[in-house]
Amino acid sequence: MATELVQPNPAMIVPFVLLLCAIALGPLAAGQFWQRHYGKVAFGLGAITLWYYLGVLHAHHRVLDVAHEYISFIALIGSLFVVSGGIHIVVKGEATPRANTVYLAIGAVVANLLGTTGASMLLIRPWIRMNKYRITAHHIVFFIFIVSNTGGCLTPIGDPPLFLGYLKGIPFWWVAEHCWPMWAVGVGMLLAIFYVIDLLNYKRAPRQVRAEHAEPPDQWRIEGLWNLAFLGVILGAVFIEHPPFLREALMLGAAAASYLSTGKRIHEANRFNFHPIKEVAVLFAGIFATMIPALDWLQLNAGRAGLSGPGFFFWSCGLLSSVLDNAPTYLSFLSAVFGAAVDQGAIEQVWQLIQAQGAATANALGQYPEHMAGTLAAIKTYYGGALAAGNLTRTQIELAYLIGNSQLKNYILAISVGAVFFGANTYIGNGPNFMVKSIAEHQRVNTPTFIGYVVKYTLPFMLPVLIVVWLLFFRG
Repeated sequence: MATELVQPNPAMIVPFVLLLCAIALGPLAAGQFWQRHYGKVAFGLGAITLWYYLGVLHAHHRVLDVAHEYISFIALIGSLFVVSGGIHIVVKGEATPRANTVYLAIGAVVANLLGTTGASMLLIRPWIRMNKYRITAHHIVFFIFIVSNTGGCLTPIGDPPLFLGYLKGIPFWWVAEHCWPMWAVGVGMLLAIFYVIDLLNYKRAPRQVRAEHAEPPDQWRIEGLWNLAFLGVILGAVFIEHPPFLREALMLGAAAASYLSTGKRIHEANRFNFHPIKEVAVLFAGIFATMIPALDWLQLNAGRAGLSGPGFFFWSCGLLSSVLDNAPTYLSFLSAVFGAAVDQGAIEQVWQLIQAQGAATANALGQYPEHMAGTLAAIKTYYGGALAAGNLTRTQIELAYLIGNSQLKNYILAISVGAVFFGANTYIGNGPNFMVKSIAEHQRVNTPTFIGYVVKYTLPFMLPVLIVVWLLFFRG
């Protein structure tokens, strides 16, 4: 539901910054205190922002919108967490570096079918189990890099920003058709880096330990397969927009049915409990509340960027997606691209042509100027059904203008890849990241701190990948 934005005081971004600092430094400076009181910190800082929006700006509609978004977020991530907890996967054979790399590559593909959240919740537990005798922080971090983020940039199902782009009218398969080179480079580089690191880790493990703790080579078993039906219900519900809260009700209903129909033995085998989702729900309640002023300010000011080049949009949208919700960040920059790149005069010409000639407009492309021919070709390719039915919208024409221009389409690609890839940079960059961390910690796996994640992994490994993607595809 779209609502009118309000102009917040930039000082109200401070609670969001304080919460990020608390999440980053709390476990390091006062671990036990943080574990006992992180909820009070998150709710307290969130309450300051809510008081400002309700009591000072009287922007009740904005708070209700964010509350709805939060409920949708928790319903999705919570239901996927519960349903995946009812599926027990036993992986065949030893977790060699090669096997691990193949597993992550499969996860990168699955992320486009189940979404990064669905793939992460389904695959993280068997990932931890198959590496149980030598599990280290790099296994968790590269899982987040590949499965929870970069892997999901090929379809609108893969990650929320791309899904919002699809709802805005970007064709479903256009994303895969144009993002696959960036996906191949990004995922390929991360897999290669992981393989080298994992090979060194593997060689440090004594052969006797590997032989004793590896899964038997003849085992490959999946239990709780009926939960795949509940998983399908959840993924299908994502596309439901009306009536309000039907989507969330279906998700929670599927989660409840899965939990009640799954035997205790499977839950115990997965070490399933509700602590990870509780931690995520509490912290993200504070994050969703405190980031309202930051998102509003961004959306009100993103248009000032102008057409500074695809690289600017790649880095700007990406860096903000590292700490803000990447979905509204993507929409803000998409609006900026529309405002700066779309020639409304050309759109009006195309609109008048279609009103006069209908579907026949796209049959003689050679008689039109280049910019109009590209737009009409894109309409014919991607919106032919709407054109033939006579219900082509102006927004679809504007999108056709962008994706039909070989230069302008790079702006959409830049914000799409930036929003998805940069989500891997921090634990809060994308919803599955913190869930994976929490699940790993509750299975007694050491994970890096917020700062350790950025310093030890994002900067030395993820940043070079982002730079290469920028140099190859968005520098011009």
